[in-house]
Amino acid sequence: MSTAIDPSATPAPDGTSLLELLELESLGRDHFLAGNVHVVDPTHLYGGQVGTQALRAATATVPADREAHSLHAYFLRRGDPARPIELRVERDRDGRSFSARRVVARQGDEVLLTMACSFAVPDDAPDHQAGPAPDVPAPEGLPVVAESHLASMELRLPPQPYSDGPYPTRVWARSQFPLPDDPAMHACVLTYVSDLYAGTAGFPGAADHVGSSIDHAVWFHRPVRMDDWVFMDLVPGTIARGRAWYEGTIHDRAGRLVASIAQETLFRRRC
Repeated sequence: MSTAIDPSATPAPDGTSLLELLELESLGRDHFLAGNVHVVDPTHLYGGQVGTQALRAATATVPADREAHSLHAYFLRRGDPARPIELRVERDRDGRSFSARRVVARQGDEVLLTMACSFAVPDDAPDHQAGPAPDVPAPEGLPVVAESHLASMELRLPPQPYSDGPYPTRVWARSQFPLPDDPAMHACVLTYVSDLYAGTAGFPGAADHVGSSIDHAVWFHRPVRMDDWVFMDLVPGTIARGRAWYEGTIHDRAGRLVASIAQETLFRRRC
């Protein structure tokens, strides 16, 4: 597959492309600036964008033979789409096969997100998957989703398990243009998609409640190409004390489980 990329190709409605969002300016050792933002709502940034840029910054500080295998992010404030994001990385540890990093994303004196992430040298250990991917129609011929949250992504909507839900919990997704042959880039793009929608749609009264993200975790199980179709399935778990928790899976076109997701959101009645 060609890796020649036109960064201006298939931009978001505001003119920003996905690769532009992943371009970071170095401000010194372990200090970066994400100068490109994708404006969805003038009041706040898409959390998946900030998380992706944080993972990109952490990736820039680890040895080239290590790939992201997990991250856990806390969303602390809504960012300002008119301002760049400053990213500082702490190198907690570099072992023989694992590297641990912490990232703080801020605008001025306000912290938007904190992330802990871990990287590992791939191991030729046994590979087993307990169950098959959900049985859904292939993306070809399914309705196209016009989703302003994502830059340069194509989305297709399969039948939904919660037909009366306020938003989808199942979606096919892929980059609209070829991506470089770089596993780190594909992990970042998967992170970008992983915060889309929410598994809370299956809960009673979901449409009447606020669902802002609180924290978000991703485990990267297997390599994946995000310029080919992946299927995300989000499943509600529980509601308690004003918070809702759900989990999810991302499978590739061949049915391999490439990533798992867990997220907690606010679940408060709208005023």
